[in-house]
Amino acid sequence: MKRILSIDGGGIRGIIPGMVLVSLEQKLKQATGNPNTHLSEYFDFFAGTSTGGILVSILLCPHPDDPSKPRFSAQDALNIYLNHGTEIFTTSSWRRFLNQFGLLTELYDEKVLYKILEDYFHDQKLSELISPCIITAYNIELRKNHLFRQQKAISHGASRDFYLKDVCRATSAAPTYFSVAEIYSIAGTRYPLVDGGVFAHNPAISALLEVLKTYKTFKIDDVHILSLGTGIAKNAYRYEDFKKKKAISIGPALVDIMTSSSAESNDYFMHQLFRSVQHTYNYIRIEPSNLSSIEPSLDAASKGNIQKIVSLADKLISDNERMLDALVLDLISDKERKSEKKQNSVWNYLREKF
Repeated sequence: MKRILSIDGGGIRGIIPGMVLVSLEQKLKQATGNPNTHLSEYFDFFAGTSTGGILVSILLCPHPDDPSKPRFSAQDALNIYLNHGTEIFTTSSWRRFLNQFGLLTELYDEKVLYKILEDYFHDQKLSELISPCIITAYNIELRKNHLFRQQKAISHGASRDFYLKDVCRATSAAPTYFSVAEIYSIAGTRYPLVDGGVFAHNPAISALLEVLKTYKTFKIDDVHILSLGTGIAKNAYRYEDFKKKKAISIGPALVDIMTSSSAESNDYFMHQLFRSVQHTYNYIRIEPSNLSSIEPSLDAASKGNIQKIVSLADKLISDNERMLDALVLDLISDKERKSEKKQNSVWNYLREKF
């Protein structure tokens, strides 16, 4: 059995999956009686887009004293939004004014975000993450999807390896909000990338295909996916408003439409895939069904709105309490089975050898 943790994009709404991760990790600690339990121990593969890519990178970042252990907890991952969200999505009135007239291509200064990413990751590399993962981006010059793969960074070396701060900068380069990320591999190859949400706002299907390819199997009934969303904004855009406005001023609306439709489509495909093999519950999707209580824009990071997002996430966790409790028991049971199987394999090997 292979377990995947997949986390959507969504800007400041990353607080929502972040709080679900904290709740899940706390429940695992309580159930096992081990205060050092970490989410990375219970999933075989991770996937993230944009804000989800940042969360995955923090969760899998290795500890400097023991590279096989995680440096950060789920709470540390959530704190990047609680402590720095307003800072990341703050801009001057002058910059906002210029952006309305197309005199700036992006609303926010990426240097602020990059400095925060540097503080978390320093010179940590993609290849050094403690578990296999993919993080999505899109190459605007080659016009193709770009997947940052931890396993390929290990197997191919510097040509496919990147600094984590650059990976996170690229996956979160949402058009009109942040400038295109011009980053370089460790070997010096240039990549002009934007937010992976343009094709995989919900990266679960990309993760599924990656796992099937990696483990050379087509048996999706042996794959379990926990997919965490940030909620889909249902803003209605009037034809008349779109027709009257300049193209640059409707950029954020187009990003919203594009990412929402991507998330909905991928979620639908995943449900249909697992239903087709009679394993509907192998794909668990947790996200708010209604964002009416908050300002849903990915950059709505005022202190007041952050508190509203926290409240919404708390309600989401409460509404899914029984599911999370059942999932925790299943995760623990699955880990014990894998540990026992591994131990038996070792003993069998020793018996055959000696």
